[in-house]
Amino acid sequence: MAFGAPSIKGRALRYLGQRDHSRLELERKLARHVEDRPDASAKAQIAAALDELSAHGLLDEARAAESVVRSHSARFGDRRLRQTLKSKGIDAELITSTLQSAAASATMGTEIERARALWQRRFGTLAADARERAKHARFLIGRGFGGDAVRRVVQGIEDD
Repeated sequence: MAFGAPSIKGRALRYLGQRDHSRLELERKLARHVEDRPDASAKAQIAAALDELSAHGLLDEARAAESVVRSHSARFGDRRLRQTLKSKGIDAELITSTLQSAAASATMGTEIERARALWQRRFGTLAADARERAKHARFLIGRGFGGDAVRRVVQGIEDD
C-alpha cells in the first residue's frame, strides 16, 4: 500500500516536533508544499490547520520567541535578536517583552555580560592599538550588540 504526501497538518506537526516555529515560519514552509496543487484553497487549508494547532497550544508565538532568544543569546546582541524575531513574524510587543524577560533572568545575563563573554572567547585580551580595537568593535557590532556594550567591552570598562 502506497502512502500519499503528508497532510498540511501532518507536515506542520513534523516541523513543530523538531523545534518551535512562529506562525509565519510555518506558513512559509507549508506554502512550498502546496504551490503545485491546483486547488485555490491551499492557503485556507494552511490557515485552518495552523488555527487548529494554535487552539491546541502546539503553535505558540511566545514559546517560539523564547526559544529563539534562548538559543541565540550567547552569540548575538539585542539588536540581532530583535531582527531575527522580526524576520520570523513575531509581533513587536512580544519581541520587546521577550527580550526584557530574558534580560531579567539570571541565565541569559545583560547584553554587556554576553558581549564580554563572546569577546573573551574570540579575542581574550584587550587590543594593543586603535586598529585592533576597531576590529574587536566591528566584530561585536556585527553580532548585533549595542554601542554602549561594545564600547565598555572593547575599552575594558568593568561593570559598576
